[in-house]
Amino acid sequence: MSVRTWGVVGTGPNGRGIAQLVATKGLEVILVGQTDEDLAQARRQIELSLQHEIERWALTESEKRAILSRISMTTDMTEMAKADFVVTARIGDIKEDQELLRTLDQICRGEVILASNTSTLSITEMASATNRPDRVIGCHFLQPIPRTKVVQVVRGLKTSDETVAEVMALVERLDRTGVEVYESPGYITTRLIIPLINEACQLLLEGVASAEDIDTAMRLGFEMPRGPLEIADRIGLDTVLVMAERLWREYGDMKYRPAPNLKKLVRAGHLGVETGEGFFKYDADGDRIKNGGTGR
Repeated sequence: MSVRTWGVVGTGPNGRGIAQLVATKGLEVILVGQTDEDLAQARRQIELSLQHEIERWALTESEKRAILSRISMTTDMTEMAKADFVVTARIGDIKEDQELLRTLDQICRGEVILASNTSTLSITEMASATNRPDRVIGCHFLQPIPRTKVVQVVRGLKTSDETVAEVMALVERLDRTGVEVYESPGYITTRLIIPLINEACQLLLEGVASAEDIDTAMRLGFEMPRGPLEIADRIGLDTVLVMAERLWREYGDMKYRPAPNLKKLVRAGHLGVETGEGFFKYDADGDRIKNGGTGR
């Protein structure tokens, strides 16, 4: 199947990250949002991300314009009829995702693969809402999507070998490495990172060390680009909380039970980079502010 146009549903960090990555590789993108305000915000964030690439000398101004020209934005879901491959990137529960897949199944051509960027929900359960369960798959991009080199390609119970092969080829076309995963809540990366983030939250809550020192110890001690608390901020603390709660429900294992200080920050609206404050503080460009740990 020839894929020239990607459909991306969702304008949050995941949706716009996927759109930016795909457009950077020379493909067309139709990005669907729920409101015009969502789309305007997504365009601003994509422009800002591309500007950072220019400042790193990784991109030119003319390349930035070309990338933006390949991303069309709309609130009209029926535009997905033009897409050759569709990935959903909204944060919702299984019923909402099933309804979204059911709608896309009616809109999209029969041969089009429907993928979900979910990190915890059941691909098999989503696929059951469609007439093409063999063409439904998980395609989990990790943050920061424009730079992270791995994509988890997740089989549902009825996902065909042909679909897996096609998606692995699409991932390779994006210069990413596809890792094939058989459906299990949290897959590989979420199942491993949530306990690490949770334990870092507990260390902070118990006063064992400051947020800064916890992350410094993990960064330098294990050669991690970022510590667990900053990773959480960049994923989005609301997203981390949703993932932890889903894993807690699925497995009933205490290591997934969300730490109280994570819940407190989310309730306060301190969601991380997106809001400028989480475990650390961030400027408008998403860069850490020195001595910007919350201490919470």
